[in-house]
Order: sequence, then C-alpha cells, then structure tokens
Amino acid sequence: MLLAAGGGRRLGGRPKALLEHRGRPLIEHAVRSLRDGGCGPLHVVLGAAADEVRARADLAGCVVTVNPHWEGGMGSSLCLGLAALGATDADAALVLLVDQPGIGAEAVARVRSAYRSRASLVAASYGGERGHPVLFGAARWADITVGARGDQGARAYLREHRDAITLVECSDVAEAYDIDTAQDLRRLE
Repeated sequence: MLLAAGGGRRLGGRPKALLEHRGRPLIEHAVRSLRDGGCGPLHVVLGAAADEVRARADLAGCVVTVNPHWEGGMGSSLCLGLAALGATDADAALVLLVDQPGIGAEAVARVRSAYRSRASLVAASYGGERGHPVLFGAARWADITVGARGDQGARAYLREHRDAITLVECSDVAEAYDIDTAQDLRRLE
C-alpha cells in the first residue's frame, strides 16, 4: 500500500505525489518500488490534487482510493487503505510513503520476505532505528486503525508493540529520508 495523499504543506502546497524525480512524478517511483519488490495487488491512497495525480501519473494496475480528509493527516489515509485491503483476501499490508524516494525495491523485498503470518509486524531498520516500509499482518489491522489519527499513522501502535516487531536492516540498500521541505527537494534528481 502506498500512502500518497499529502499536500506538501511545508513545500508551499505542492502535492508530494507530483514532485518530479528523474523526470517522472514521485508516485511512479514508489509504485515501481512496491511492484519490483514483489508486492501486489497495489493499493494507492491519494488525497491532495487526486484528479491531477491520476491524470499525470501512470497508476496502471493500482487500486486507487481517494481520501477526502487527507488534510487531517496520514492516519485517515492509513485507515482507508487498510479498509480497502480488508475487502480483499490480503494477508498483510506493506506500507510505503510516497515522500521517501531513497527506499526502493530491495528494501521492500527484504521487509516483505520477513512476513510469517497474519500476525506479522515487520519494519525496515536503518542503523537500528525503525523506519519504512512497514508490514502489518491482517490480524493487526483493526487495532492499528483504532489509534491511527492525525499525522501519527501507526506510530503509537508500533511503539506499544515494539517487542513484537521484526526489524530488517536496510541501510545497505536504502536511505530513509523524507521530502518535507524546500531544502529536501535537492535530493530529487
């Protein structure tokens, strides 16, 4: 699942999904990372400028959900994405954020390969620090959505269940930076 609803408030209102990276919208790179990392079906949650994102980005083969409350933060997008997956026979959701172009298919594949059961809880690790992508087994989705509010997403749930998380070191294949400010835009080529 790709969370790509943010409006880029700290970027002057430029939707993150449409930021250019290597000549294409950032969202396409994230979709490719998920697909090449072995994930599917791909669920994408859009929000800010959703119609423009659909018009400009190639989201072929993706199930798209639009979050009308995207301004409230990542929590509502996570809940909508998990609800969409809940209508399928998915056993887990591997969650990637659109504003982390340094995370590619290799990190996705590593986290995905640590799945063991519908109770799995797996996260990429960077120098021992938990990061994205994160994998939630389906048995955890209902509890995650209870606490997914505002910009926190699943942060509180992950903190409460830190002893159950399988950390998968990814610092040798990925960089876990975010594109949040105008200074961060330098990381995009």
